[in-house]
Amino acid sequence: MFDKLENVVKRFQILESDLSNPELIARQKEYLPLAKEHAEIAPIVEAYQRYKRLHQDIDDNVALLEAEQDSDMRDLIRDEIAQLRDQLERCELELKLMLVPKDPNDDKNVILEIRAGTGGEEAALFAAELFRMYVRYAEQRHWKVELLDSHPTDIGGFKEITAAINGKGAYSRLKFERGTHRVQRIPATESQGRVHTSAVTVAVLPEAEEVDVFIDANDLRIDVFRSSGPGGQSVNTTDSAVRITHIPSGLVVICQDEKSQHKNKAKAMKVLRARLLDQTRSEQEARIAQERKSQVGSGDRSERIRTYNYPQNRVSDHRINLTLYRLEEFLTGDLDGIIDPLITHFQADALRAAGGAEG
Repeated sequence: MFDKLENVVKRFQILESDLSNPELIARQKEYLPLAKEHAEIAPIVEAYQRYKRLHQDIDDNVALLEAEQDSDMRDLIRDEIAQLRDQLERCELELKLMLVPKDPNDDKNVILEIRAGTGGEEAALFAAELFRMYVRYAEQRHWKVELLDSHPTDIGGFKEITAAINGKGAYSRLKFERGTHRVQRIPATESQGRVHTSAVTVAVLPEAEEVDVFIDANDLRIDVFRSSGPGGQSVNTTDSAVRITHIPSGLVVICQDEKSQHKNKAKAMKVLRARLLDQTRSEQEARIAQERKSQVGSGDRSERIRTYNYPQNRVSDHRINLTLYRLEEFLTGDLDGIIDPLITHFQADALRAAGGAEG
């Protein structure tokens, strides 16, 4: 680890020198990527410098302890050494996490897709509640939510709803929401008071820029048609809805929420790029998972990740065996009580994997 850190420091010093060159500042295309790299590794260098200072402070105090004769002073020095070692341990963990390869999508915006699964109308109603939950969470973090497409039901649910969530760190926090969400509650339509189980699937895709995914216009079939709402009622009287089919992959995206055909096409392309990027990544992950299967077994990602139990006011995340009895608050957007432990859990996994790779 320390060899890596020394290399980071050397790179930081080179960047500091380069970025102070007036000629480079004038060449913005070259300057900006270097400035971004400098900003990204500066916290690592700062933490490493703090680590070395703590190490030196411990050495200094150990030397003082060996020379000190007064028992009260020796006790004070021992306390100081213990506190410094605690700080050093925390700093070392922080450095290890900083050196774990960062998910390149963490800073991206999100395309959120929620679909009703088993459970019919009850699943559609829960899909609407999940969407409201994520909107409230986005509001708390000052992210912007833009509705891209929706297929509402007659009684206020959604068969499917797609939205863009734009904001700093959106993907880094919401990526753990992808999977099957199960709800257990008494539906409004249940006359005998029985608890029903329904399911909703959530997809969280990093928004892809044009440079991330190349789409050949010749590979697209674009159809326009008249938008319609629940029950087939006409939303408008022009052919503004857009359906884009990506022929090589077979992916189909429909957007009809805007009255402008141009806006619907732009939104559909945004969703298509995100799905293509996610498809490429999923194929890579599948190949890696297949290689690991004989060693560590397999886990079905389509299995439920979370259960929302209304009678018990309980939300349980099955990946980390965490249960909270505060479902009402959770549904109002107070998600950090589960998202933070999930981040810690997967960071620990990444640290173990990195340690195994180094070994």
